[in-house]
Amino acid sequence: MTAALRPATRADLPAVLALIAGEDRVVDPAAVEVTEAHERAFAAIDADPRNEVLVLDGPAGDVIGCLQLTYIPGLGKGGAERALVEAVRVRADLRGSGLGRTLMRAALDRARARGCALAQLTSNKHRTDAHRFYTSLGFHPTHEGFKLPL
Repeated sequence: MTAALRPATRADLPAVLALIAGEDRVVDPAAVEVTEAHERAFAAIDADPRNEVLVLDGPAGDVIGCLQLTYIPGLGKGGAERALVEAVRVRADLRGSGLGRTLMRAALDRARARGCALAQLTSNKHRTDAHRFYTSLGFHPTHEGFKLPL
C-alpha cells in the first residue's frame, strides 16, 4: 500500500483522535468529539516549532496513521537534541501491513535531518506486540518509565 507522511492540519484532528481512540478497533472520525481542550492542544502543538503531529495518508486520502514528535534540547549527550515519539497509531484493520514501519522510519528520518542524536519513546507495559515492533526498529528497552497523574 502506498502512503504519504505529512504534517497534520486542524482538519485532520477528528481522524487523529479516532486513531488514538481505536486502540483495537476502527473508529469512525465522524463519531469522535473534538473538544475545546483538543483544539487548544492542537493549536499549541501546531504553533510550537519543537512539536509536530504527523499523519500518514492512505491511497484514498484518508488518514491511516499518526504520531507526535517533540524535539527536546538537553544538556546530556553533549547538548544534543532528542526526539520524543508519542501517540504512534496505525488504523486497526491495517496493522501488520508495514505501515507502522513506514511511519516510524519517516519520523526517524525527520529527527535525524533535524540533527537529533537520539529518539526515545514509552510504551504501555501490556502492549507486547508494540514492544516487539519497536525492538525490530532498533529501539532498546534501556530505562524504566514512571508517570504521576497531576
